[in-house]
Amino acid sequence: MGAFKSGIYRNIFKEIGKTDKEIEDRLKEIVKTFFYDEKERIYHEAPDKMGYLTDTGNNDARTEGMSYGMMMCVQLNMKEEFDRIWKWAKTYMYMEDGENEGYFAWSCQTDGTKNAYGPAPDGEEFFAMALFFASHRWGDGEGIFEYSREAKDLLRACLHKGENGRPGTTMWNKENHQILFVPGSPFTDPSYHLPHFYELFSLWAYEEDREFFKKAADVSRKYLAKACHPVTGLSSEYANFDGFPLDEELPWGYYGNFFSDAYRTAANIGIDAVWFGDDEGQLSVPLRMMQFFGTDLEAGRCTYKVDGTPVEKCVLHPVGLLATIAQGALTVTYSEEKDSDFEIAKKWVNWFWNQPLRKGVRRYYDNCLYIFAFLALSGNYRIW
Repeated sequence: MGAFKSGIYRNIFKEIGKTDKEIEDRLKEIVKTFFYDEKERIYHEAPDKMGYLTDTGNNDARTEGMSYGMMMCVQLNMKEEFDRIWKWAKTYMYMEDGENEGYFAWSCQTDGTKNAYGPAPDGEEFFAMALFFASHRWGDGEGIFEYSREAKDLLRACLHKGENGRPGTTMWNKENHQILFVPGSPFTDPSYHLPHFYELFSLWAYEEDREFFKKAADVSRKYLAKACHPVTGLSSEYANFDGFPLDEELPWGYYGNFFSDAYRTAANIGIDAVWFGDDEGQLSVPLRMMQFFGTDLEAGRCTYKVDGTPVEKCVLHPVGLLATIAQGALTVTYSEEKDSDFEIAKKWVNWFWNQPLRKGVRRYYDNCLYIFAFLALSGNYRIW
């Protein structure tokens, strides 16, 4: 039974012997560094009660990071920062007209100038979920701070663009219920599949959209079971609708291997295990990954094909990889018959506990994944 029904959230840090005070103090330190440390922070305040998260490797603000920041803030009860980030996103990223009206530009300069006029669906998913949680935790306000209406309107755009004269294309394939890499694309991204979000969208979206999201949750769980390799557990960054890696060179590169985007898949499966616990074969994925990488963290320093064949390319985000695999430990529970599995999971959680936040130019993506993993493993990544 998942936390949606039981209200119980696992705290694996306590399971490996950490005290409440140790966990609380560590979380405070992480949040202070990420949001407020003058040298290491990702979050920045802006005029007119706004704020943004910056991708330190590319010196821009992305819907990925902005929506992640909102989810962090609602989990941490940081309403002022949440509202600042949301106001910045609506002011600078939201598109009022054109093919992508109703969506958010995936990248902006830190002064708000748009770098692109296309959306990235993982941002829209997290925006919607964070807004629903804000509505339930703090109550709806006025205008753009009527969180629940904003969430429902965003999901309506994601499912109904192109209908009744509205320009543009949906973010989900309406026939197979899979989220798309970008609107209209003929392939998906396994790390975009968030069945635990879709379960909640099926309760809180506009009435006419709920059945679609309920089906999408089931489809995504089954999809993840197919998209993750049966031995290694690895998934590709981009994949076809049948789960096989997108094995072709795109104008912006090759994305058929286990690389940066794909790290999030294990983390997402871990949260789904805690919130709902419905298993369509996907819940065994993180353990397979832990077994594949074994006891040598150096194994996580290069890129792999999903079958485990090494590729001569170094990872960009080793801390993010460690964090997401550790978050996947939420799928592994103790039993006498499977004590060895639990010991493997504990080892990854201990490695993560002993890993500090990343510093330097590439810290943005790693530290976003780090905070989510810490919240999840401490029982603080919750349904609101």
